[in-house]
Amino acid sequence: MTAASGVPDDQTIGSSLAEVAEAWIADDPDPRCQAELRALLDAGDYRELADRFRGNLQFGTAGLRGPLGAGPTRMNVATVRRASAGLAAYLAASVPRAAAAGVVIGYDARHGSERFADEAARVISGSGLRVLRLPGQLPTPLLAFAVRHLACAAGVMITASHNPPRDNGYKVYLGNGAQIVPPADNEISAAIGKVGPLALVPLGDCGQPVGADIVDEYLDAVVAALPATDTHDIRVVYTPLHGVGRKVFLAAFDRAGFAAPHVVPLQAEPDPDFPTLPKPNPEEPGALDLAIAEARAVGADLVLANDPDADRLAMAIPSGAEPSGWRVLRGDEVGALIGDYLLDRATNRHHAQVATTVVSSSLLRLLAQAAGAYYTETLTGFKWIMHETAARPDIRFLFGYEEAIGYAVNNVVRDKDGISAALVVAGIAAETKRQGRTIADRLDDIARRFGLHATDQFFLELPGEAGRERISRIMAALRSSPPAELLGHPVTEIDDAATGIRRTADGHEATLGLPRGDVLVWHSGERARVVVRPSGTEPKLKVYLEVVLPVGELNDVPAARKTAASELSRLRHDLHAVLDPD
Repeated sequence: MTAASGVPDDQTIGSSLAEVAEAWIADDPDPRCQAELRALLDAGDYRELADRFRGNLQFGTAGLRGPLGAGPTRMNVATVRRASAGLAAYLAASVPRAAAAGVVIGYDARHGSERFADEAARVISGSGLRVLRLPGQLPTPLLAFAVRHLACAAGVMITASHNPPRDNGYKVYLGNGAQIVPPADNEISAAIGKVGPLALVPLGDCGQPVGADIVDEYLDAVVAALPATDTHDIRVVYTPLHGVGRKVFLAAFDRAGFAAPHVVPLQAEPDPDFPTLPKPNPEEPGALDLAIAEARAVGADLVLANDPDADRLAMAIPSGAEPSGWRVLRGDEVGALIGDYLLDRATNRHHAQVATTVVSSSLLRLLAQAAGAYYTETLTGFKWIMHETAARPDIRFLFGYEEAIGYAVNNVVRDKDGISAALVVAGIAAETKRQGRTIADRLDDIARRFGLHATDQFFLELPGEAGRERISRIMAALRSSPPAELLGHPVTEIDDAATGIRRTADGHEATLGLPRGDVLVWHSGERARVVVRPSGTEPKLKVYLEVVLPVGELNDVPAARKTAASELSRLRHDLHAVLDPD
């Protein structure tokens, strides 16, 4: 501590961090992580230590997610042991007959996944709860399916979905088969906070194996839920992006009556380093390059890609307007395509429900209104979509999606499922091909009926403690001084999910039908919309843009798309200036 300023000096900070790190090392059950922290201490790397000990991984999107490494802000054995002990305590206290119903655990092919699954199983079984283990590396939708199918009290999936290779995560589902939402996440966090020394956490065995027939049961259920069709003539190129989707994806296509997709050879096998990808996210530029090259070589009709745990689905279609000859569809475009198809084939639409998130396109609302179906809009994250579904058993869930290429096309899996969604998309493409038309034609038809809804997004990446503080300052500034115009049109409504209030330009206030969250939405009538929110899983501030243009005559769609692209570019420029004036 400097005498003049009262500000802690580097020596004081280092001494304090060393004490905290030594306490963690003494409690850490993993010798490798102990050695990792000891090396940082010996090197005097207090900046890195400060990042490791700035808090704990918090339950965000359904659980924990973060980079691998030692310390409380990293994914490691100690973090998994503490989380599992807290989860077990929560279940024992809050869920009747939880011990007998038990917990089913799955894992993907990321670094550390199997080891973390073993640790979770040993802790949960040691607490007295029954533990079931899925048979090997499997997609996340299989775990979500298994929770209800096996009548478990909860499920744990070890995965970081589409995060960078250095990440892993701990995803929690409750007995309704949906990801956790408040208050359960807060109650689990509180239970985790009460866990004492890790050496005192009782450990059991690694659980009972679930038979491989769980995959067949999943396939039977999702294929039975597909819209009836006798059309299967479609040539598909598929990539699992080095993830765990391939075997189940190919089995699903076979069972549904489609020819085997052409699999991208270099990305066919699980590989936690994702060597051919800029990032293991099918939304990233370049992620589908190998698949598109394969599609050109084999004359495919469609490119489909799962993310590494196969809960998301990306789609590309032939297009002479693109340099590659292929057009990668946005999540909102695929959402409109599936929503229109399923609503058109739905029986008893007045008791059918479709749902999406506040950051997705507003087009699904118009599709639902035209069909006479229920429409629900939630906060971002699939946990909210399926929470609404689970809460309304009187209404038949038909479809839910989020713009980040996540789709639920039935109530079999109460989470996004990139495999069952692929079967629906293949059916749409096969039917369209039989009609002598294209997917692009179908999208143009939707634009003529409801207007062209064009969307885009961007983000500011702001890592570290300084980044988190800056995100908070930006959100506070946007609340105090929101933009008055979007694309030259006045902002007519401002939604603030943090307060649950919608304010109109003339001063009126109304209650939002959304859970509380750090989300701002600006509307310019039906013409433009902007959504701003901090990411729940990455150090980013995310911005979502939408413009809506009327489309009239047959040849108006290309012109509308060109205008929309220009307006989205202008809107992006304007928002960058607002969010990042420096």
